[in-house]
Formats: sequence, structure tokens, C-alpha cells
Amino acid sequence: MSPTDTVRVQTHDEIDRVNPNVHGHFAEHLGRCIYGGIWVSDDDQVQTTDGMREDTLELLSDLGLNQLRWPGGCFADDYHWRDGIGPREDRPRRPNDFWAQGQEETYEESNEFGTEEFLRLCRHVDAEPFLAANLGSGSPEEARRWVEYCNNEGDTALTRERAENGSPEPHDVTYWGVGNENWGCGGRFDPETYANEFRRFAHFMKLAGAEETVACGHINEDWNRRFFAELTEPDLVDHLSVHRYYGRFGPDCGSATEFDREEYYRFFAHSLQVGTDIDDAIATIDTYASTDDIGIAVDEWGAWHPEAESENGLEQENSVRDAVAAAGVMDDFNHRADAIEMANLAQAVNVLQCVVQTDEEAAWPTPTYQVFDLYQPHAGATALRTVVDTEEKETDIGDLPLVSASATVGEDATYVTVSNRHRTDERMVRVTLDGEVRDTSGQVLFSDHDPSDYSARDNADEFTADDAEIAIEDGSLVVDLPPCSVAGVSIEST
Repeated sequence: MSPTDTVRVQTHDEIDRVNPNVHGHFAEHLGRCIYGGIWVSDDDQVQTTDGMREDTLELLSDLGLNQLRWPGGCFADDYHWRDGIGPREDRPRRPNDFWAQGQEETYEESNEFGTEEFLRLCRHVDAEPFLAANLGSGSPEEARRWVEYCNNEGDTALTRERAENGSPEPHDVTYWGVGNENWGCGGRFDPETYANEFRRFAHFMKLAGAEETVACGHINEDWNRRFFAELTEPDLVDHLSVHRYYGRFGPDCGSATEFDREEYYRFFAHSLQVGTDIDDAIATIDTYASTDDIGIAVDEWGAWHPEAESENGLEQENSVRDAVAAAGVMDDFNHRADAIEMANLAQAVNVLQCVVQTDEEAAWPTPTYQVFDLYQPHAGATALRTVVDTEEKETDIGDLPLVSASATVGEDATYVTVSNRHRTDERMVRVTLDGEVRDTSGQVLFSDHDPSDYSARDNADEFTADDAEIAIEDGSLVVDLPPCSVAGVSIEST
């Protein structure tokens, strides 16, 4: 008989609205994310719109992308936005120093895909743009002019140039990152130096119309505390970033598709660090300001396996294990809906834990794509306090709850997502609400797959959801979850 776990949804204990930007993504000039995955210019092997692949655009549009961060990543602090505007034939080719590391050939940036192309992409897929300004090798003046180019509605030299480039109306970009990982690839700043640079950049960017800024945070809380202590003007910060990759930068978790039992569970345990990082960042913010005024932006997160190296453009297979781990992270986001305001999975296409993969002729969704699709009803709904009573698996980096869950309430129903992290065993999960369950419907992902299975062009359709087996017993519902699977259940109650 399957073990029984209980998920108690406290329908009268609301946390906050789940900001749709939490279901965001990230696109960097790295490997085949932009070039080949999104932008193909005049390539006649695939259908294009404005130089972008229609198959990729369709998949991203259907997913509900909500927010897209660009151009980096490490690339952002070596990117000068003026290189990517104007006639493409006049745009300079530049070396891309970051992603040339470890490669025999020089990696060059053509700048075919720039500001106008990115903002056009966001319109095509109905995503909020999130631009990362160059603090590492740029200047406050350069960042301030980029804001003016994008957002100013007056009659200035830059707004005229924007009109000449096809955009007479302002782009109204709300979210602006002030550098990226400036403790590392973005300039190797100490927190005090970054605080002083941030103050200069953010001041002039806000004057030019940057409505919301994102400060570079660190998973080292001492770094964050020293940043805020030196900054002295927390009103310049609207969001503090958290970056967390799991799988490679930590304990041995195997590869994307090859792992033993210990590595399997260790990977899930490592993914729990995302929630811990958020809690640490919240504590720091509350020491110097308030999370009522400064939100959390987990603007890079996801699985990063050892096989993803610079020489292969950080590409890796995307397995069922990766997708189920992502479901647990998204549950953790829902649990912290009162603090987290945006999140960006790395990366949207072809790179790391992407949601879309491509070859020269086709694009297809990954298992992680299916999880994001299953979680769409959470976006914009109100998160509810959820208590999970489940067995824990002991690992050498901490205990792992074998069931993860979260719940939101929308206009018509309560939506619960629940995942079974056990590698081999089915689990019976009982979901209880304050009221009596009246009607349910649901879907389950990966019921017929091994955790190491991954998507390819010829099998991607096999990872779509099946109808979930749900029973109503004594006013609550019971769902049987296969090993390493995720379910989404819509519940009407009295």
C-alpha cells in the first residue's frame, strides 16, 4: 500500500498575491539561447517573424512567459547597449569575453539582436521586459541614456533616434537591473564599493524614468548586510536579487541523466537551498528596511549540471528529475508570495534548465516547460498557507521532504500543486481544505517516465500531462502520485 501524506490547505490564511513575474525567464547572449534559439534573421529553414523563430515564439507565448530578463547574466556587464541599435549592417562586432572562456575559437557578438529586437520579442510573447544595465564596465551616464532611450516620451535626440529605429512610442520598461553578480563576473566588487556604485547608477537611472531597480545580491548574507550598511539609502532599491543554481555548484548530484540513488535525493535537497536563500535575504532586508518596500528577485535559478560547460554553450539535457525539482522551487515561491516579486529561470531556450529546445528545423518543449504550464493557474492568484505532513529522506546535506505542495485561490477555485520526490515509490496524498471538497479535476505529469528521461525533438509530446486519478473521501480528496511526478488539482469546495 502506498504511503499516505497529508497536505492541509488553510483556505482562510492568505499569504499574498502570487506576482505573475515570479513565472519569469532569462535570455542571455550565451550559446544558442538567442542566436539559433530565438533569432535566426533571414534563415529560410524555419518560419520567422521579425527575424525570430515562429516555433519558439509560439511555445513561449503559450507558456505565459510573464517576464523576460536580458541581456545577462555575466554578458550584461560587458554589454554596451548602443552597439545593438540602428541598422544591423552598421552594428559593430565585438568579442564576447565571458563566454569565450574555455573555447578554442573566439566567441564574437554580432549585435544583430539588440534593444529593439528584445523589446519586440517581449511584445510577441506578452512578457514584461527586464533589462540588466552594465555597471561593471559601463557608466551611470550610459545606463541613464538607455533608460531615456527606452522610456522618455519627450522630443530629445534619443527619442528621435528611437523613432528612427521603428519605435516612436516609449517602450515603458519598468524593471532595471543595476549590474549582475558584481561580486564576481560583474567586476569583483566588494559590497561597499558596489553600494557606492549602485547609489550613483540608481540615482541617475531613476531620474531618467527607471521605475523599479534591482540591486545585485549575494547568497553570502554578510555581503548583503555590508551592502545595505554602506548604501544608507535603501529607497533606491526596489528589489534585491538572489541567484541560486543547484546540481553543479555544491555536493555531487550526478549529471542531468546519470545519477545513483544518493545523487538523486541530494539534488532535490540542494534545490531546497533556493528557499533558504530567500529567507536569508528577507532577514537582511528587514534589518535595514522592510520587505514591504524591497522585494526579492530570484532572477537566476535552476539546475546546472557538470556537463554544461562554456565550450558547449552551457547546454545540458533536461530531465524529469530537473522538472520535478523546479516544481518544488515554485512551491517555495508560493509559500513566500508576500516577499518574492519576480523570478527568472535560467534560461529560456537551449541553455541550462531551458523550457524550449531547438535544432535547425524545429522547436520543442522540455519537461520543465510542462511544469511551468501546469503552474500557470497560480500566477496572479492568492497564495494560501499550506502545511505538508510527509516522510523525509535523510541526505548528507539535510533532510528532504518527499512531498512538496502549494496552493492558491482564484476567482472560481482553489488550485493545489503537489509533487512526489520519491525515486521509485508511488505516494497517496490526502488534500484537506477548511471546507468540504465538492468537485475536483486535475492533471499529472511524468506518470510513465523514469527520472532520467529527457525530451528530444522526437519524443517531446510524451511528456505532456495525463488526467490525474482523484477520489473524494470524507470531504477531502486523495490523489495517487507516481514516483517523481507532479500534479495540479483544481478544487471547488463548500
